[in-house]
Amino acid sequence: MISEFLQALFGYMEAGGWVMPPLMIATIVLWYAIGYRIAALKRGTERGARPLIYRMAGGKHSTGDGVLLRAARKGMELRSQSYTRLRPYLDDAFFEEERALRKFNMLILTIVLVAPLLGLLGTVIGMIETFDSLGDMSLFSQSGGIAGGISQALFTTQMGLAVAIPGLLVNGALNRKALEMQLELAQMKDFLCTADAPRGEHFGKAQAEPDMDSRGNA
Repeated sequence: MISEFLQALFGYMEAGGWVMPPLMIATIVLWYAIGYRIAALKRGTERGARPLIYRMAGGKHSTGDGVLLRAARKGMELRSQSYTRLRPYLDDAFFEEERALRKFNMLILTIVLVAPLLGLLGTVIGMIETFDSLGDMSLFSQSGGIAGGISQALFTTQMGLAVAIPGLLVNGALNRKALEMQLELAQMKDFLCTADAPRGEHFGKAQAEPDMDSRGNA
């Protein structure tokens, strides 16, 4: 069963010409990147920013993992330090989570844009070879005749679209989720910087604020 599948796969790649191996590699890279984004875009909680902060301030910690949970833990720990200018510290602390939300997005978009173009290139090359063969009538001696030659030329376009369309749809859904989480992280930072936010003293002891330059960097 597996050998038959591999034979069919190799036959499909051979029919599409030299463009097929790059398209197969692009497919593997694309779905690896999508899988990473799916794993990275975990909230870790169904609560919003404010309820999550109040829950943690009340000593109810969650052992789970997720972008919002990690950010809330970092935010509450910094909040407990009683910094007079908390926002720069929150920006630095949340940078890793915000970067994780965007990671591989450009790679996925690049593959989604390039894959159909590679497929079109393979089709053009195949069509040129097909029409060239009409000059000496060699194509008529091949299995399938002209229709078979054109069919082989269209394999790469089919493959390019098969790579691009699912990747575009899935990445669009992931981008919407990432945008929602970016907004929640921004709300969390805004709330932690207000006087109404709980201190959460159990997250750490107050310490002296380090010197910072005019740009807010330590």
